[in-house]
Amino acid sequence: MESLHYLLMKSNAMLSRRILSEAGKLGLTPGQPKVLEFLLHHGESDQKTIAAYCEIEPATVGSILLRMEEGGLILRRQKAGNRRSLYVSLTEKGLEAANRMTGVFHDAETIASAELSDEEEARLRELLDKLCTAMESQNEGKKNKT
Repeated sequence: MESLHYLLMKSNAMLSRRILSEAGKLGLTPGQPKVLEFLLHHGESDQKTIAAYCEIEPATVGSILLRMEEGGLILRRQKAGNRRSLYVSLTEKGLEAANRMTGVFHDAETIASAELSDEEEARLRELLDKLCTAMESQNEGKKNKT
């Protein structure tokens, strides 16, 4: 059997390719589907929070958001009392795109998990969540040492 890192990279690449292909058909570029999904589920948020949740560098998120704003998918505005942070929210067009992407994500997950039982899929989610938690705590430990 292949190594864990190889299997994780391969499955991520295959899933990402499928999702980005469908996102492209909707006129979306890489990075935008993740941002749309985040805003759909979490509502208005600041750029730093979006970057952290989506695992994207803040500068990269800035350019993704600029293209999304130019495409009419989001609005960026300042909140009263906080002139340093811009808050991002979905427009109607963005909400429609986010809902379409929800279907794309669902279809991709259905294909990816077709050979798994419900119990196996639940266990896989549990294990992947555990893996992410372990990696996040390792990264936090490294940040605290610097």
